[in-house]
Amino acid sequence: MKNSLLISTAFVFLCGIFFSSLEVNAQDVQEKKVIQLSGIILNADSTDAVAGVNIYVPTKGRGTSSGRFGYFSMPVLEGDSVIFSFIGLKKQTFKIPETVESDKISLILTMEVDEIALAEIEVMPYPTEEEFKQAVIALNVVDPMSISRANMSPEMLLRWAESMPASGNENFRYFQQGQAIQNQDLYGPRTLRLLDPFAWGQFIRSIKRGDLKKKD
Repeated sequence: MKNSLLISTAFVFLCGIFFSSLEVNAQDVQEKKVIQLSGIILNADSTDAVAGVNIYVPTKGRGTSSGRFGYFSMPVLEGDSVIFSFIGLKKQTFKIPETVESDKISLILTMEVDEIALAEIEVMPYPTEEEFKQAVIALNVVDPMSISRANMSPEMLLRWAESMPASGNENFRYFQQGQAIQNQDLYGPRTLRLLDPFAWGQFIRSIKRGDLKKKD
């Protein structure tokens, strides 16, 4: 019984503290005036606008970003610290005054390049120069011309031609031939290929090329 009474008393006490803190925060927020902060963000030379700059109040969890022409606008409270950050540029902080007569603040902000100088690092996989020379001499360098000649050989080109899919022009030509044959079947008799001189010419050229030889 005593334990339950103590737990109830502690719960009521914590609730009282929580709600009192909420009231204090609400009063602080009500006392502070809302300010419309707007402006333009430029580079260090003040010649180009900087788009995509992150503009936020870290303690309040709200923010925005600059537009295409570097313009931004967001509501803030008196006393807020507004942070401007962008990759490659130095981060800046703008403090809103505690007391502002007007409800608008306009500013032109210039952001400088954040240059980071790194120490020079010499990468050397070999401990001594003599070992490096021996490793270079021992390299088995393949003649690139031999690889090119092998890739441009007639056998290799013929193998690539056989495995290569038909191009757009070839597909269109085959389609047109099929359409012509269908129209001929519909509206007239089909010509005999044995009497076609063009077909005989293609046949003779294929024999000269050796297309009819049996492949191993």
